[in-house]
Amino acid sequence: MISTSDISNGVSFKLGENIVTVLWFQHHKPGKGGAVLRLKLKNLRTSAIFETTVKSGEKFAEINLERQRMQYLYHDGDSYIFMSNETFEQVEIKEENIGGAVKYLQDNMEIDVLFYGDEILGVQLPQSIVVEITYTEKGLKGDTATNALKPATTENGLEIMVPLFIEIGDKVKIDTNEGNYIQRV
Repeated sequence: MISTSDISNGVSFKLGENIVTVLWFQHHKPGKGGAVLRLKLKNLRTSAIFETTVKSGEKFAEINLERQRMQYLYHDGDSYIFMSNETFEQVEIKEENIGGAVKYLQDNMEIDVLFYGDEILGVQLPQSIVVEITYTEKGLKGDTATNALKPATTENGLEIMVPLFIEIGDKVKIDTNEGNYIQRV
């Protein structure tokens, strides 16, 4: 069992029949009544994000998620095929289990796949990826001193905002959590 005092960002537990992971938490002591814990949770089965409040001292069933390193191979309809780096077994994961991570997938990319027993809950991407810019407007020569941004399209179809000095063919690093430009590579 896991208590409210053990909860921190990234902790996973069972809430009713749902398997959830903590995205954000805050201990709150109102002027009247007992302390509560505000939680922002992600349902790992449906990828739904919701907020809830639980009483301090409440206990939840602890779960063990297994992370297995796999390589993304290809896309087939609404399924994505991954291969285990240890057993070379191929696994088919539905698009709804991958969620927003779909737009960051690249051929032969290695990611962690989350399992709860035999059930596939989703994927965990690396913090950042490197992609090539396939389309962006021309920047003005010498216009690198400001923090102005312009839209750009990457090789996997992702649209991001980049500084004015980025051109077609440049490789850039993107944060997979926020979808933001980090730096030119």
